[in-house]
Amino acid sequence: MKKQPFNFKTPILFKLLIIFSVFFFIPQNIDAQFFKKLAKHAKEKINKEAEKRSEKRLDKSIDKKFDKAEEGLDGKGKKNKKEVNNTNQDVKQKANSTNANETNKTINKPTVVWSKFDFVPGDTVIFEDSPSVDEENGEFPSRWDLAKGNAEIANVDGENVIMFLQGGSIVPYLKNSNKDYLPEIFTIEFDVYFKEENPYRYWLSFYDNKNQSSVTGDIEIYVNGLEMGSSNKRYPGTESLNWNTNHEGKWRHISVAFTKGKLKAYMNETRLINIPHFERNPTGLTIRAENNPEKYIKNIRIAKGGVKYYDRVLTDGKIIVNGIKFDVNKATLKPESMGPINKIYELMQKDQSLNFSVEGHTDSDGDEAHNQTLSEARAKTVMQKLNSMGIDASRLKSKGFGESKPLDSNNTPEGKANNRRVEFVKF
Repeated sequence: MKKQPFNFKTPILFKLLIIFSVFFFIPQNIDAQFFKKLAKHAKEKINKEAEKRSEKRLDKSIDKKFDKAEEGLDGKGKKNKKEVNNTNQDVKQKANSTNANETNKTINKPTVVWSKFDFVPGDTVIFEDSPSVDEENGEFPSRWDLAKGNAEIANVDGENVIMFLQGGSIVPYLKNSNKDYLPEIFTIEFDVYFKEENPYRYWLSFYDNKNQSSVTGDIEIYVNGLEMGSSNKRYPGTESLNWNTNHEGKWRHISVAFTKGKLKAYMNETRLINIPHFERNPTGLTIRAENNPEKYIKNIRIAKGGVKYYDRVLTDGKIIVNGIKFDVNKATLKPESMGPINKIYELMQKDQSLNFSVEGHTDSDGDEAHNQTLSEARAKTVMQKLNSMGIDASRLKSKGFGESKPLDSNNTPEGKANNRRVEFVKF
């Protein structure tokens, strides 16, 4: 302990001086008991002062230790700050991990696989109408016959379309149309326009109501801007894309697939009708519309088909698909192309030994060199789409043949449609 300087103001030294002065200078005849008490009192004072000072020093030492500890906790040192951050992160990670484990234990969600778009077009086109660019504006469409009302060719956004007037009703103009021209397995596709503020309807009847005998209790499929349904109460499966969504003025793609009594219908990429047992034998097609303005359809196609893709590979070594569609003179896939592409993907996933050469073909319209380049670009687009879905690049290659390998005549719309195709050739 450090010695205190001699100073009369120092309390303990001053008190000692008084005690010794009394002891040496007062008379000897004073009672000795007094001195004993005085000495005892002084000793107690000294002990208390020493204890007090010792406690102060101890308190200061403890305070310094706590100050250093608090500095570390406050992050004033780089090392301590890093350690504290790491500790906090560890605590958070453990907490998150614990919460995740608890969530997994309490929530057991089922794995659901359900496709609302499984449409695959038929193999062979038996009727096709865009309508042609050669059609004259204001004339009745040459590929159709009129059953009721009126319909004319109109040009909408640079494309020829069929415009319905006076609640028009039309049927395909075919030879022997009085007979059943729809096979056991067929598909129908067309694009239809709906004006935003007018959710009018179109109807599909599966017989030719001009050339074929009337059907008692006809079963129609109706289409409006958001929903599809059956006119017959025995088929209550009406569904909507979204009941709460306002109608938008735009084109929608409609697809119908009939397979030996089973009928499915789609709007864009969503299946809205699924009838397991259709109680009529479809013999033809009639399309009619309500008597409202701005009712347009285009890109109508009826196709026959088809054999399952896997069976085609086994028998022919290739799959011919005319349902993969592109924008005019471009290699951009249309949304409805995903039906057949999804089927090819599923086939390749199930059979890992399958490798395909994706080969593009065109009809003979336009320049030959352009068609060659276009077919190559389209084949490459399909290949890249399958790659992006997860098919390894080593299992696919692409090439184009332009118009050099037609399957059908280029003199009819149906023949041209069959020539515009993508083939998947096994290698």
